[in-house]
This record gives sequence, C-alpha cells and structure tokens, in this order.
Amino acid sequence: MEILEAYDLTGSYRAAAELAGCDHHTVARYVKMRAAGQHPDQRRHRARAIDDYLPKIEELVVRSQGRIRADVVHKRIAAMGFTGGERTTRRTVAEAKTQFRAGRRRVYRPWVTEPGLWVQYDFGDGPVIKGRKTTLFCAWVAWSRFRVVIPIWDKTLPTITACLDATFRRIGGVPAYVLTDNEKTVTIDHVAGIAVRNPEIVEVARHYGTTIRTCLPADPETKGGSESTVKIAKADLVPRDVNLREQYKTFGELEAACRTFCDEVNSRTHKATRRKPIERLAEERQRLHPLPRRPFTAAFGTTRRVTWESTISVDAVRYSVPHELIDTRVWARFHGDELIVTAVEENGSAREVARHHRGQPGSPVLDDTHYPPREDKEADRTPRATSAEEAAFLQLGPGAASWLIEAGAAGVRRIKAKMAEAVALSKLYSVAEVDRALGTAAVTARFAEKDLLSILDYQAVHEHAEPIRRSEDHSLQPGTSAWSSFGAAATTASNISEYDESDQL
Repeated sequence: MEILEAYDLTGSYRAAAELAGCDHHTVARYVKMRAAGQHPDQRRHRARAIDDYLPKIEELVVRSQGRIRADVVHKRIAAMGFTGGERTTRRTVAEAKTQFRAGRRRVYRPWVTEPGLWVQYDFGDGPVIKGRKTTLFCAWVAWSRFRVVIPIWDKTLPTITACLDATFRRIGGVPAYVLTDNEKTVTIDHVAGIAVRNPEIVEVARHYGTTIRTCLPADPETKGGSESTVKIAKADLVPRDVNLREQYKTFGELEAACRTFCDEVNSRTHKATRRKPIERLAEERQRLHPLPRRPFTAAFGTTRRVTWESTISVDAVRYSVPHELIDTRVWARFHGDELIVTAVEENGSAREVARHHRGQPGSPVLDDTHYPPREDKEADRTPRATSAEEAAFLQLGPGAASWLIEAGAAGVRRIKAKMAEAVALSKLYSVAEVDRALGTAAVTARFAEKDLLSILDYQAVHEHAEPIRRSEDHSLQPGTSAWSSFGAAATTASNISEYDESDQL
C-alpha cells in the first residue's frame, strides 16, 4: 500500500521507488496488477519439481479419504523419481488435504431448540470404587441447558428407567422427545437403516408420555449436547491429575459429588444463553408434560415387603435393606449374580437402595450399613448400686466392682455376706488396701471365706501389689520320684511269696 500510495503521489515509477525504498520494476508490477483488478498479494505460480506428481498425490489423498500421512506419500513419489525434499511433500500434501476437505465438509445448520421439546442422555466412564467401575448417567435439557448427572453401577433397562424417572422428577416434567444413542436397551436392531426399538423401553416411554429417539449410528455429532455434558462431568467428577480430586471410598460419596456438581453448573451463567440454566428451566417447566404419580415399576422386578428385621425374602434367602424402609414395599430383581433392590420415595422418584451378591437358602445376606449403630452393651456389665449396702461396697473402688462381676460369673455363694465383710475390713485396713485385695481376688478367682483376709495379710507383709504369676516353665503337678521304689518292692514281695510256697512243700 505504501508503494501504490507513493505512485499516486508522484505519478512516476522511479520517483515512487525512491519514496518507498524499492525497485522501480516492483512499482510497475503492483500498479499493473491494480489496474487489472488483481489482488496485490497474489503471486504468479512458479513451476515446481513436484508439479508433475500432483495427480498422484491427489489420488492417494482421495483413496485414503484425507487420512494418508505425508511421509508415506513421499516414499511413493520418491520411488517414481521425485528428487525433492520431504518438506516440499508435506506442504503439498497439506494443500491437497485442505482442498479435499473443502469439497466434502459437512455443513451444519444451527439447532434452534424449543422449550419442553428435547432431553438428551448419554453415558460416561465413572471412577472406580472398591475395585469396581461405575458409570455416569448424564442428561441434558436442550433449551434450558439444565444438566443431570447420576452415578450407576450398570446400564441395564431397569437402571435406565430409574435414571429417566429421577431426571424427569428433577426437572419437574416430561419432554416431548428423549434423544439418546443406539444402546441395546433402546435399539435392538437396524433393518434397512431403520432402528427397531426395544419393546420394553417403548412401554416406559408410553408410561411417561414421551417418545424415544436415537441419533445416527456412530455419529455423536447428532447429539452434541449430551456429549459435552459427559465431557464436562468426567473432567470434574473422575479423579485425575488435572482436578486433584481424591478417590471415592463409597458410592454415597460419588452420589453427593454428582449432586454438588449439578448444583454448581446449573447455578452459574451459561456462556451461550447468558443466563443460569436453573432460571431458564423454571420457564421451560410450563411447556413440559406433567409427571405420573408413580414411576414405571414393572422393570424394577417383583415386589417384596420389608420385615421388622429390615430384610426381604427372595428365593428363600433373606437380604437386608436400609432400616428406614421397614414395613414398606420395595422391588427386587436379579442381574447376573447380584440382587438389586429399588425403592420408590414419597415424591415418586425411584432409586436403588441395596445391592447384594446372590445368597444361599439358610444363610442371610446382611449389610451392616443398613442397620443403625448398636448401643454399647458393655454398660450392662457395670455394677449399679440398688441399696445402701451395695453402694457402700462399690464405693471401695474399681477392685470391688471387678470382684463383684467375677464372683457373679463364677456363681459364688453368700456374695452379700462377703461384701459386708469387705466393708467391715475397710474399717480395720485402709480403703485402698481392701480395694486392692478385692482386685487381686477377682484376678486370681479366690472367693472362699477367708481368702480376702489372707490376701490382706499377705499384702501387709510383702511389698508386691500384684499377684505373682508363675512362668510356663513351672508346673504344679506332683513329681514321680516316689514311684522309683515301686518296682523293687514288687520284686521283694514276689520272692517272699515263692519262698513261702517252697517251705510249705
């Protein structure tokens, strides 16, 4: 532009060249290009050594659908006689691929969504909990951009039904269409390019008053909204180095994290709509169909009544469920070697409440987390005075309490009389000495009439506060040294008897 401006000012090639600092031939060339209506940056094509191989390069790019590598192309044309460098080949292959894609690029029309029309869902790989892999059910309301993420253990039809029911109840209504991928729970076959629906999912959709639609096979771009939801959920919920999230210890922690994630993303301003999804959802609820009061429970299995023991019976085996469900009705079904128990809450939403391995008749399958914490039963073994005599004895100290517990377990006779004797001895000896003697008696199981007095006398003479315990090397069993003369005595007696018999003869 400086060259052309200098020419317009002077009207001379050489004068404009002096002002612009270039050759006058350059000024003449740019002036002629402007006069011919050409772009000043356009350059004349110069013949290159690779031009003779352009047809072959284009053929290879078309045959590979634009996926062939430049180094493979360079080897092919080098075998045909090309002597140029690999850099030239790479530049030429890049140009050929750009032209190839330009003629075959998919053009998308923006999807203008309507309130209450579409809900999409897809699945993503969740974190591993206790060596078992989880899955993230990710739903996305197209118009309001409201997201729902629910962790699940499997992708069976009853689980998907429960997730759909939870999604509908969380958004407060049912949309006209539900868009998803071609999972076996939705599409069982394709005939002449037409998707054949799973009859069971059709019954589920009919119950809620919606229609199940599927995207094109192997074409995630037709449901890009749910794809983005899965990507965002995995980036935030799955423990990785980029988010520094700790590993989940229980499935409940993952459920709480998913609920927190949904609250965060639905409460912040969306970059496309410049509004919060939860605010737009309040407007979209006016266009959603009303929810049925009861979920579609036919897919959850058979009904069972929870007993007062917080268990249900399936095939003569008792399985535990959370104690909050006592005297309610739940649904149980087998999936492989696992029993899955589903409950319907008061608001009508269905959720999985228990999962057990298949048991055997006569052996209940119980989960300690399904029961409230047990009370400390050790408090029942602590002596509590019910009379003045008992209070006086227990006031001696912890040794007295230990003596009473051990004496009761040993079935000692006249316990009350011996307790009164200990109280009387505490007036002759110190209370600490009597309490120590009672503790020693409890440890050594000495509950006879004079044992307590004997221990007190021993403690008064000796300095040992604790009873002396013999080692394993010492034995209280009497020895056999007295048997050493038994053989000689028997031999003598035998000789005497023989002598007497011979005398008589």
